[in-house]
Amino acid sequence: MNKNFNLFMSQLQKTNQTLDFFCDFDKISANVSQVEMSLNTLNYLIGKEDLSKAVAEIWERDPKSFEVMGILIAVREEGNKPVVNSQGNVVILKSYFTSPQKVIEFLIQTGLANVFNSRRIKNLVDYVFGIETGLDTNARKNRSGHIMENTVARFFRDNDIQFRQEVYSSEFSELSVLGTDEKRFDFYINTDKKKYLIEVNFYSGGGSKLNETARSYTELAPRINSVEGFEFVWITDGIGWRSARNKLEEAYNEIPNVYNLTTIMDFIKMLKESI
Repeated sequence: MNKNFNLFMSQLQKTNQTLDFFCDFDKISANVSQVEMSLNTLNYLIGKEDLSKAVAEIWERDPKSFEVMGILIAVREEGNKPVVNSQGNVVILKSYFTSPQKVIEFLIQTGLANVFNSRRIKNLVDYVFGIETGLDTNARKNRSGHIMENTVARFFRDNDIQFRQEVYSSEFSELSVLGTDEKRFDFYINTDKKKYLIEVNFYSGGGSKLNETARSYTELAPRINSVEGFEFVWITDGIGWRSARNKLEEAYNEIPNVYNLTTIMDFIKMLKESI
């Protein structure tokens, strides 16, 4: 078992990131489109020597245009983010968009007034596209998991394995052993011999999440496997596991079916034999 686990560890991949991992441009474009009209209105402020007059002119025609200005400082919380004002009081960001005077205060204190006056920004729509691209990097952690799910799904499809995704434990009355908490599984495969409930993940970096994941699956697998006709399967990969090697080894020894992207074909072979 130790030798097999050492082999398992040696097979872990450095990354699962393809080029489309880094930026979700469809989502970025959609976010920009939601505020594009207001941004085009605010373009009027760029290069104006009398910024107060320009703000007042926009306010007179369309005061709601200023409600999108949080994104100009990379804040996308609908203006509810608390900040400390010049008097040392905590206020919410959107309070700066309630009058022309407050808008000017926002522009000056954030430094945007100088940016506008100096024309360092040519077009706010393009500028916000760049901001949204930067903010989108925060979603990469979730995308890594989705890439792993897509990869496993591709393995199944390429080998004519029928499966379902995002299946909940509440579908199966036999799984009362899991208690009242509803559990979502990444994949479900039903064969003539067994019903397989499958979790997949990929960790390119370390962290406490890995220990938590290994511990939870170590507890979950025996409960599922105790139900006749059900089997828990864990497909995981990524060199992040090097930082949680001990916990992974405990899980590997406890859970009969643990695979990585190298050994997943062993699981598929077993599936084909039981169909």
